Amino acid sequence: MQPVTTPRVFSGRYELTHLVARGGMAQVYRARDRLLDRPVALKVLFPELSVDRAFVERFRREAQAAANLSHPNIVPVFDWGEDSGTYYIVMEYVDGQPLSQALRTGGPMPAGRVAQIGARVADALAYAHRHGVVHRDVKPGNVLLTDDEQVKVTDFGIARAVNTEESLTQTGAVMGTATYFSPEQAEGIGVDGRSDIYSLGVVLFEMVAGRPPFLGDSPVAVASKHVREQPPPLRDLSPSVPPALEAIIAKAMAKSVDLRYQSAADLRADLQRFATGRQVAAADPATTAMLAAAAAAAAAAAAGGAGDAARTGVIAPTPATQAVPAGDGRAPAGNETHVWRWVLLLLGLLVILGVVVYFVLHSLGYIGTTKFAMPTLQGRTKSAAVKALRSDGLVVSLVTQRTSTTVPATEVIATVPGAGEKAHHGERVELVVSRGGVPRVKLPTVKGEQYSHAYAKLFALGLSPTEALVASTKATGTVLGETPPAGQRVKKGAVVTLTVATRNSVVVPDVVGDTTAGAGDVLGATGLAAGSATTVCSNQYAKGIVISQSPKPGTHVAPGAKVDLDVSSGPCNVLVPNVVGDAETLAVSTLSGKGLKAIPSTTAACSAATDGRVLGQTPVGGTTVKSGSTVAISVCRSPVSPPTSTTPTTPKTPKTPRTPKTPPGHAALVPGL
Repeated sequence: MQPVTTPRVFSGRYELTHLVARGGMAQVYRARDRLLDRPVALKVLFPELSVDRAFVERFRREAQAAANLSHPNIVPVFDWGEDSGTYYIVMEYVDGQPLSQALRTGGPMPAGRVAQIGARVADALAYAHRHGVVHRDVKPGNVLLTDDEQVKVTDFGIARAVNTEESLTQTGAVMGTATYFSPEQAEGIGVDGRSDIYSLGVVLFEMVAGRPPFLGDSPVAVASKHVREQPPPLRDLSPSVPPALEAIIAKAMAKSVDLRYQSAADLRADLQRFATGRQVAAADPATTAMLAAAAAAAAAAAAGGAGDAARTGVIAPTPATQAVPAGDGRAPAGNETHVWRWVLLLLGLLVILGVVVYFVLHSLGYIGTTKFAMPTLQGRTKSAAVKALRSDGLVVSLVTQRTSTTVPATEVIATVPGAGEKAHHGERVELVVSRGGVPRVKLPTVKGEQYSHAYAKLFALGLSPTEALVASTKATGTVLGETPPAGQRVKKGAVVTLTVATRNSVVVPDVVGDTTAGAGDVLGATGLAAGSATTVCSNQYAKGIVISQSPKPGTHVAPGAKVDLDVSSGPCNVLVPNVVGDAETLAVSTLSGKGLKAIPSTTAACSAATDGRVLGQTPVGGTTVKSGSTVAISVCRSPVSPPTSTTPTTPKTPKTPRTPKTPPGHAALVPGL
């Protein structure tokens, strides 16, 4: 993570602290929620998206739909909003790494790990699909892995706000997304939850092989392969892949939506069967071998008949036209052999059909399995939940603990599979159990009490009281109010500010704009003292100048109180935004909004399609520079076709060379002096 050198606070609440990642349509920051004092993840949309009103409306609807999803494998959306024309989403901050990074650093994953992660992603998708939300952008970058083995999917529904057809033309922005497109996404037709299943199949392929199935020079080329080409055999890229897992991935990546898993819950169930060593619905190695042997036998029989005919050089006559010797009703031996071959071929096809029908009915639960609805275990203790699952013939395979401020410790938060979903006897179940949260206490009323008594009462509750003196006619030391207010429940250790009356007060002077030493002299002359001095970058004040103070000027405080100062450390650094591909006016506006100055230059080495757009910039996006720095941008000016008129044109008069500007700090050079 890269620290943010110029902290920005969105909507007066979310303070950016670190830049985490940059995506195709937004930058993701770690931020602090000042109201709830907790870390959050803030996804800030790029300015060019915020000016598209249609996009903003789609974005609003999808963010609201995603905020309604509550599942242990889904990153929850807390809030969304707009600040100074910039739109953002507030999500849970997950302390971990994306699956994409894990694949880059660790390469292909073991089959068991692939199934474990895939099953949890599929469970998250199944839950979202039941609530009418299709992800549309399932990819390794949207799957987060934590150190305590949690798997969380993020960005639900947000991709719907971006127009796919337009996105395919933005080479740098969506190459990663096109890699995981379903065929129907690539063709621009309607999608449902089965599109997410295909994309998850591509992710599983990459986890096993270490690379995605389709590669290309552009997003359009990759998307075209999803529609027209079959992926390379997985066993060619990873010879050790188990056949059952290969079959699961192949079924998830079927080109036709009707041949894929029809629900993410079915895919999750098959991955769990593979992980526990049971027969999968997609295919069974023994069954696959049986089908292959039967097909080979049938093919050999057919080939044998054709071979005999070929060797004779003529078409074998049918029984109706073949001559039969007098006195013998039997057919010739050659024709009898030919008939038996066709009988064997028919029997082989019937065997194949029977095996296929059996395993289709078995996978649907009509033969050999018993399906029932998962019980609701939320709110039960861990031991009671385990007992209930065992009584239903289920096996608890994993118990995951999560911090919760709403569910008491040892009680069940959720199960995988979820309550009401179909399960088989012997199926393994994951329990998500609360480890409890930070203890909270209810603030007592201390208004009207003496500060010493109020302090002792709050300290005994595990709180951190502090005072803020104000001039009042009340007796000195009387508590006039408290923040947070009485009755509110707060975490243990929380700071509680008590407003305390004082008859002898001093008005805090204004020292903003003074040097540190000068501010100390002014405060001392007033009967106050300089407190802590914190250095903060500033584009307004020179280094060593006070830029803010606390308490603010005009506040009444007790004599001898300390005034904390924020002192300028010099100009701030800013992150240069990426404006390549933007229109010139938008690029200049974006850079100006960051305190940077755009220096455009033109190039004719471009096409009409990019006319007026930025082709390059220096420094590149993401570079840290001083506020006020210049950014050179190269703008396309496509050449105009020469006029067809034969009228000679008057050559332009060369411009008079301008006198160079005098460098700062140098005298002008005047001719003759």
